[in-house]
Amino acid sequence: MITKPFACVLLVAASFAATVTAQAAESTCVRLSEGWIRFPAMAHMAGGFGRIDNACKADVAVTSVRSAAFKDVSLHETTLVDGVSRMREIERLPVAAGKGVELKPGGLHLMLMDGAGPLQEGQRVPLLLGLSDGTEVRGELVVRKP
Repeated sequence: MITKPFACVLLVAASFAATVTAQAAESTCVRLSEGWIRFPAMAHMAGGFGRIDNACKADVAVTSVRSAAFKDVSLHETTLVDGVSRMREIERLPVAAGKGVELKPGGLHLMLMDGAGPLQEGQRVPLLLGLSDGTEVRGELVVRKP
């Protein structure tokens, strides 16, 4: 028979375990560097650029991006089709083990939508990249002139 004090201990332990598993671990081998947003940026839409490097022994993919400064952040790719530049959202951005991916104007980039307000030159915008292995990468984009 389970006593009341023991049942309380089990309940607290289960609550703690649920809280710990709800928070994703931070990746120690994937990083975002040289992140920037072109200034002047419009509050409702901006492009994010930089470099994502994977020093892990396994391939990963960026599967989500979040920022407290924008309601919606997504991965986009610009391609040239029959001489016409086209932009489309992509669901995953693969980053091979030991390699990196450059986010740049006219290519792969982050689409930052519905900003909380106007961005100022020099402002730092925090980002959280969600990876396919369940880990997350913290990074930032600095608002600057190209």
